[in-house]
Amino acid sequence: MTATAAARTILTRLHELMASRLHAQGKLNQVVDIIGDSLDSEVCSIYLLREGMLELFATRGLNQSAVHVTRLGIGEGLTGTIAQNTETLNLAEAATHPEFQYVPETGEEKFHSFAGVPIVRRERAIGVLTVQHVEPRRYVEVEIEALQTVAMVLAELITNAGLVDEETLSGRSAAQVGQEVLTGLQLVKGLGCGQAVFHQPRIVIEQTVADDTEAERHRVYQAFDRMREQIDQMATHAEFGVGEEHWHVLETYKMFAYDEGWSRRINEAIDAGLTAEAAIERVQQRTRQRMREIRDPLLAERMHDLEDLANRLLRIVSGQLGTAARTGLRQDTILIAKNLGPAELLEYDKRRLKGVVLEEGSLTAHVVIVARAMGVPVIGRVRNARALMRDGDQLLLDGDRAQVIIRPGTAALETFEARLARSREKQAAYAAQRDVEPFSRDGQRIEVMMNAGLVEDTPMLGLTGADGIGLFRTEFQFMVADTLPSRDRQTRLYRDVLEGAGHRPVIFRTVDIGGDKVLPYLRGAERGAAEENPAMGWRALRLALERDGLLKVQARALLEAAAGRSLQVMFPMVSEPWEFDAARALFEQQIAHFKRHRRRLPDEIQYGVMLEVPALAEMLDTLLPRLSFISIGTNDLTQFLFAADRSDPRLAERYDWLSPTILRFLQRVVATVRGSPVRLGVCGEMGGRRLEALALLALGIRRLSITPAAVGPIKELVRRVDLAEAGAAMQGWLAAPPPDLRGVIARWAEERGIEVD
Repeated sequence: MTATAAARTILTRLHELMASRLHAQGKLNQVVDIIGDSLDSEVCSIYLLREGMLELFATRGLNQSAVHVTRLGIGEGLTGTIAQNTETLNLAEAATHPEFQYVPETGEEKFHSFAGVPIVRRERAIGVLTVQHVEPRRYVEVEIEALQTVAMVLAELITNAGLVDEETLSGRSAAQVGQEVLTGLQLVKGLGCGQAVFHQPRIVIEQTVADDTEAERHRVYQAFDRMREQIDQMATHAEFGVGEEHWHVLETYKMFAYDEGWSRRINEAIDAGLTAEAAIERVQQRTRQRMREIRDPLLAERMHDLEDLANRLLRIVSGQLGTAARTGLRQDTILIAKNLGPAELLEYDKRRLKGVVLEEGSLTAHVVIVARAMGVPVIGRVRNARALMRDGDQLLLDGDRAQVIIRPGTAALETFEARLARSREKQAAYAAQRDVEPFSRDGQRIEVMMNAGLVEDTPMLGLTGADGIGLFRTEFQFMVADTLPSRDRQTRLYRDVLEGAGHRPVIFRTVDIGGDKVLPYLRGAERGAAEENPAMGWRALRLALERDGLLKVQARALLEAAAGRSLQVMFPMVSEPWEFDAARALFEQQIAHFKRHRRRLPDEIQYGVMLEVPALAEMLDTLLPRLSFISIGTNDLTQFLFAADRSDPRLAERYDWLSPTILRFLQRVVATVRGSPVRLGVCGEMGGRRLEALALLALGIRRLSITPAAVGPIKELVRRVDLAEAGAAMQGWLAAPPPDLRGVIARWAEERGIEVD
């Protein structure tokens, strides 16, 4: 008998049993008889997880007096080992296994062979199904596969009958009920409390036994077609490179997507009587079992690719393709994800979003910039976060210490609430700086401006007392839209921002898309070919100059919105002077168009550049006469200066903003601009951190544009510093850099009573 036939025979009988009116215990008593008869096994037993222990619920062949009496801990004996590792055991002689434990009340001493499979619900074992035989023998593959298939159906029966407790149903093991602390990488400071919500919610299979096998097969065929179409389209996505390594990944995905063996195994599971979802999950369980046995890291990685594709196929066949943002957040939430794009984060309701935990993530990724703008604390590099947390778990996110506390106890909650109260007091003290002008101790006025990207950000000008908006990221509007925003829509946004800012200046950065800010409605149009390194590829001004219609529309919208006002425009990612000249010429063409049609223009137009490509620094002296201002973008500058991809989590902690390399580079830029009328500032995330801001001020930077939450702390910092003294100290440090420059600057500040945390 084949595995499919064996499983189908059992499932047919189980289907009839599940439809009967027999009570749950009676059904389990019959299940063990059905399995024992079908596999010609003298013993069949079902253990269920209750109150953290595996309890014998039903048996054929062992002493009936042991039912509801025998209890095993997770990891105890062979049955506990299966539950702990969520793995299958198949032993010709049970007593030879190192975890074997004799349980006298069961009367199992006369049985030698043993096989057991976990009963899995939501990727966690909620019970164990075992068979035993007097004669020493290994159960054949057909029998093991039949047991594994039956275990899936049992999971549904057990859940519907309410035979396991809520902690078990939610996927928590005994070790996952109490408090647990995970650490990661600090990406955005702050404190947040809320319930865990997965960015991509887990799919729970509610029906395992099929009513119509052919209908299930048709659903799987359709899902395969759609999945293969998605994989084929990957090659045209701008964020998926064309380098050799990326192509290997793509080819591996395609190999699995078109693998006939994989689809055949799913079809065999459907033939056995499973639904499409259950069949995919059944084959996925086998994949996970194989992954545990693989020692070759390369092969193991390929099996992870297959796991990822199986998840994709399961989402397609179940129709659950959306993220948690689609359904909306119903309570204060800590979002859990492997990684996030900036547009994905913007989809969430920031009133409910209290924090983000990422398994990957890096300090200068665009999603981190967006999170800072939203005031949402973020921790990255939290290993196995999705496996260790469950939907609905209470979480305390401590962005200051890069920790997340899962299911906190009373003491942890009280400590956290006390810290939250102190944090609010501190923020209140910073808020008191709103109407205080940021003069240094030696009387120098520093411009402290804020970054923004949404019209809803403009009220923060009044709340923080910022001098203006030093960076308005116009691409945010493009990222949250389903289609390319029209000129009228852009004009309304820019006018609303200028009106919201009042007398305060606003610097509009022209659209910066590409890299990790890919617009779905422009995919495939950003040069027609994928890129090996999108961060250094066809993005920002490069893309806008080629797709000049995009920049022309934006130019007209800005000119119209700023009519009768001052307009400041900044071009991103300028590498050479001719790029600035080309972008400015495009704006001048639109100005000429307005004049010909006698349309009102801004009273004044100022042009500036973002200095984020190191090459521009070498030509800056030639460009200065055409500029009104320069803003240094420290995020991209860091990745280009060190050739370190900002989105690569392996490089997240490798390069320091306070390294002599960065500071010496900035020192040269300050020296080049000094004496000219060009205003020089920093609009990168570096300026929003107190210690890094102190270093920038010491270098001679006199304008900072930072996240709104950082305005108060930086204004307070400025008032504590003697800039002449700090500048002299910085000159000495950079002339002969110490091994730990960050530590030296921190100690210098501490000696002067300047708090830099």
